[in-house]
Amino acid sequence: MRRSYFGTDGIRGRANAVITPDLALRVGQAAGLAFTRGDHRHRVVIGKDTRLSGYMIETALVAGFTSVGMDVLLLGPMPTPAVAMLTRSMRADLGVMISASHNAYQDNGIKLFGPDGYKLSDETEREIEALIDGDLGNRLAKPAELGRAKRIDSAIARYIEFAKRTLPRRLDLDGLRIVVDCANGAAYKVAPEALWELGAEVVSIGVEPDGFNINRDVGSTAPQALMNKVREMRADIGIALDGDADRVIIVDEKGQVVDGDQLMAVIASDWQDEGLLSRPGVVATVMSNLGLERYLGGRGLTLARTSVGDRYVLEHMREHGFNLGGEQSGHIILSDYGTTGDGLVAALQLLAVVRRSGRTVSEVCSRFEPVPQILKNVRFKGGRPLEDERVTTLIRASEERLGKTGRLVIRPSGTEPVIRVMAEGDDHDLVESVVDDICEAVAKAAA
Repeated sequence: MRRSYFGTDGIRGRANAVITPDLALRVGQAAGLAFTRGDHRHRVVIGKDTRLSGYMIETALVAGFTSVGMDVLLLGPMPTPAVAMLTRSMRADLGVMISASHNAYQDNGIKLFGPDGYKLSDETEREIEALIDGDLGNRLAKPAELGRAKRIDSAIARYIEFAKRTLPRRLDLDGLRIVVDCANGAAYKVAPEALWELGAEVVSIGVEPDGFNINRDVGSTAPQALMNKVREMRADIGIALDGDADRVIIVDEKGQVVDGDQLMAVIASDWQDEGLLSRPGVVATVMSNLGLERYLGGRGLTLARTSVGDRYVLEHMREHGFNLGGEQSGHIILSDYGTTGDGLVAALQLLAVVRRSGRTVSEVCSRFEPVPQILKNVRFKGGRPLEDERVTTLIRASEERLGKTGRLVIRPSGTEPVIRVMAEGDDHDLVESVVDDICEAVAKAAA
């Protein structure tokens, strides 16, 4: 069943065009009613990233929640995983993160978490959508039962302490020079402070948000600035977060990027050696490199693949008892510590391995040689190009060309009008040819 508002990661769209004050107001009312269960005083925590539109959306959400009798605790700019953690810690009935993650400032979004800190199920999202489109006027709170709103000044300190406690006891970061890129986003205060409190020498970039520069030429989707800074400062490691800090990309001491696949390989190996894996394997998506699967197999570990999106990774983890999963893009889910991807906590797990081993980041993170993998995007305005007969025929032929040693993944983006074409295999030229041919066919079908 197609949903009207929720996508793969909450509600997302252009600020003041799709994500309007009216929609935010109704989301607050609808979600508040959906999570009003029992006679206790209900409350919701709201965090946001640094987009200019966050003020508008936050205010509208507050009006919505308080109008149905729910108290609001405002966290200010905070990472998405911090909102999930504080929802549980503060015994709230609901958590909200205002963010469009790695998108530019023009977009924004609304992510919802249940009282357990997990993203909502499809069923609950459909319930909220029905309420959004329904008549809410006769379900508003009486004047004496309206909610209150207040800011929580301790939120930053609480999350920093939580993140620090995920590092093994008696392990600190003394002597490490770390460059952290906060993407001018939600972690611009907490990430540098946490690393400094753990003893590191911290060089910060992407920590001057102005409402417009979130993810602009900085952060995990634009690591060049971090690569340059690591080389300039001769740092031991670079850590790049995205706008809401639920994903991370690492840069080693040579200035080279380490993606989420290598990071999962490091953590999986370490946790296997320490006896910390709840199941002998890792959960990733169809986009993770075949090299990761081969590496894990060599250690007797499995790689379970899901559809793209951290929510699908997490669903599989919960259903089958895994405690490590993630995406190549840097969403790393460590369910022993949190209910969603956490870029800072994942980086700390890597730093723990670096400290214990006494090796450099490049040595620690060279776990496998990635299989040649090419990903290209084809933008389209409308229609269903993947249903075109010429495209489907070419896809079948391409799968035969790649054979059993390669993979082909073609999917529409869940957040923008783009078809993503990814192929991988041991023969780089073949992989490139397959991707180019399919992209050309999709472009013609979408014209």
